[in-house]
Amino acid sequence: MRLKGATSDVLRMSDQEQADAAEEAETEDVEETETGEPTDEEPTGLQDGDFVRIAYTIRTADDGRVIDTTDEEVAEESEIDVDEYEFEPRIIALGAGHVFPSVEDALTGAEVGDEDVIDVPAEDAFGAYDPDEVETVKADKIPEDSRYPGAQVQIDNRQGHLETIIGGRARVDFNHPLAGEDLEYEYEILEIIEDREEKAAGLLGMYLQEEPDVRIETVTEEEETVTEDDDGEETVETEEVEKEVLYITATPGMQMNQQWMFQKQQIAQDLMSRLDLDRVVVEEVIDGGGMGGLGGMMGGMGGAGAGDIEDALEDVDVDADEIVDELDEE
Repeated sequence: MRLKGATSDVLRMSDQEQADAAEEAETEDVEETETGEPTDEEPTGLQDGDFVRIAYTIRTADDGRVIDTTDEEVAEESEIDVDEYEFEPRIIALGAGHVFPSVEDALTGAEVGDEDVIDVPAEDAFGAYDPDEVETVKADKIPEDSRYPGAQVQIDNRQGHLETIIGGRARVDFNHPLAGEDLEYEYEILEIIEDREEKAAGLLGMYLQEEPDVRIETVTEEEETVTEDDDGEETVETEEVEKEVLYITATPGMQMNQQWMFQKQQIAQDLMSRLDLDRVVVEEVIDGGGMGGLGGMMGGMGGAGAGDIEDALEDVDVDADEIVDELDEE
């Protein structure tokens, strides 16, 4: 919203006003030395695009209720289930929208070791509470096992929580559970991340709430280029080029993660643009085990003849002749 508003302001300015504003901005970015020579001042501290590991705890401003933390002790004190989540400092990328705008402003220019508590107004957090987002719907749109006050429900692709249900009508609040809440964001900057594989794992952690195993490899591939001379004759040339490829080992959690299922293309594009990669490859690893001997027996039967099937079923308590006759009939 802020970017949209800023763009509208520029569109309302005259050409002269835009030129004056640009000149003023350039003047602010350049300082004159004692000799009168202008010099560009290099920005200091963290800047847009930097990756940083931070520890943080987010609380509601009115009652101090913890809604997110990287500290396991804080989670235990707040009676948050520590068995269900991993509590450890997170890697974020400045400028990627990983933190609230007011926190992003505080981190920009900061240094490793800095810590602070930032007040985050509701408008910068999860938005103001909108009474119009509380609606009455037919109860039959809600699964029977979710027809109780406080249940999280999804209706027409909208997430909400059930306030009341009377007869065939249900009152559902589609506001975010933290809408209208001012927050306090307590943080400490632990380190700047330079390793690209750590950066990739950290970015995926922000999207997936888990960090899968990753590796970056440089692979050599052949590419064809077609050139055309003045007579219109085409020449195909082949050259070897190096590609930077990120390999991600898929996890069971990724297969169930809705954000990954519906936005994997956007996530991959973000990884490639921020980490200067050419390709992202997701690898699915299937370990042995599971069905054991039975699975192996069934797999081996795939191309077997009738005699082989009789041998395979010799020690099994079924009528092998009957099964073979049925197969012959088919």
